[in-house]
Amino acid sequence: MSRVIQVFEYEKITIHKDSRERYLEPRELEKLYEFNDNNNNVYFTGIRDGIKFNNYVGVIQIGGLTIEILPKTDKNKGEDKDYEAWHGALLNMLKICKHINVNSVSEANLKRKHNSLLDLYFEMYLDEVQNLLRIGLIKQYRRDSSNVLALKGRLDFNKNIQQNLIHQERFYTEHQVYDYENLVNQIILKGLTILSNLTHNSVLNDRIVRLRSSFPEIKEIHIQKHHFDKVKENRKTVSYVKALQIAKMIILNYSPDIRSGQENMLTLLFDMNKLWEEYIYRMLLRSNRDDILVSFQNNQKFWEGRTIRPDIVLTKTTAGKTESYIIDTKWKVLDASNPKPSDDDLKQMYAYNLYWDSKRSMLLYPNSKEIEEKFGTYWKGRAEKEINECKVGFVNVLNHRNELDVEIGAQIIDKLID
Repeated sequence: MSRVIQVFEYEKITIHKDSRERYLEPRELEKLYEFNDNNNNVYFTGIRDGIKFNNYVGVIQIGGLTIEILPKTDKNKGEDKDYEAWHGALLNMLKICKHINVNSVSEANLKRKHNSLLDLYFEMYLDEVQNLLRIGLIKQYRRDSSNVLALKGRLDFNKNIQQNLIHQERFYTEHQVYDYENLVNQIILKGLTILSNLTHNSVLNDRIVRLRSSFPEIKEIHIQKHHFDKVKENRKTVSYVKALQIAKMIILNYSPDIRSGQENMLTLLFDMNKLWEEYIYRMLLRSNRDDILVSFQNNQKFWEGRTIRPDIVLTKTTAGKTESYIIDTKWKVLDASNPKPSDDDLKQMYAYNLYWDSKRSMLLYPNSKEIEEKFGTYWKGRAEKEINECKVGFVNVLNHRNELDVEIGAQIIDKLID
């Protein structure tokens, strides 16, 4: 029997049922401990009889258990409507940042309350595989050594004597074959095989069975990271790009349980700091300001080969004169009663102002409350009477309908630029 658990960042879950009837089986907890140990303990923190999640969001599937880890911008205890709202917000954020194929995932799917994030990725993958089968899988030449009834290619004398001393009508040769037995098709097939071991969705399972039955007879191999490095994009493989991307995510994040076959595991986790940074960048692009250029992940040399890199640089051009403004995004909930940044963050913004010759910069945080914002002035680093300011800014991630706010680009620019 499958079950779905939804949690927010930094929530805890243990082997004991909580107020929302959420719990882990001991074997599931052991699998999570093992996974975290193999990944430098970045995804969550081990606690007594359980785990506490960190700043990674997404989904973990262990056997019949699916854990969805959702973002959140306040510290209030979550209600059902909060989980539903942030489930939809996360899916839309991934869609906008192009981690989910826009064409494959409809608005109806994104709003479906119980639609697992993994199911959406699985559905995308099956759509891509179905399309590849429709247009035809690619064939390539490969070298093959085998016994054949007609002499072709190069005869392997030693093996021919070993294997065909009695059956002299056969020839052991090394020859070229033009067929479907190539790496890209083997990767796609491996992705289907893993999905068949993972999904508990009957509709998806039915699609997987039909797609596998339509696949040509090819050898299934153990796929590792170095196999993806060997794949080169060319005219023949261009239609495989999206399917290979999703296959890579599925295959490299899959942890089969060799001992029991019961607790196979797949993880799809995103660093919320990076996702927030990319989301803000794309919202600024949507503002469509002709006088403002939005640049992402700029960098300059700083010290002994080291560089500094603000998240976003805005360049405003007015009457031939350009001015730079810096935004550094922070996915962190500040205390609304005392919303002050750390000294380290302020020193970092000070350096950005100097290196990009910027008069104003902003540390941008998510929040769900109205907080008074104002610029603070740095005392040194510019000529007398020059402006050198930094602001702590806040933006609501959800709008008044409790949905992801996709109109915040203009608000952010107004907070920073007069």
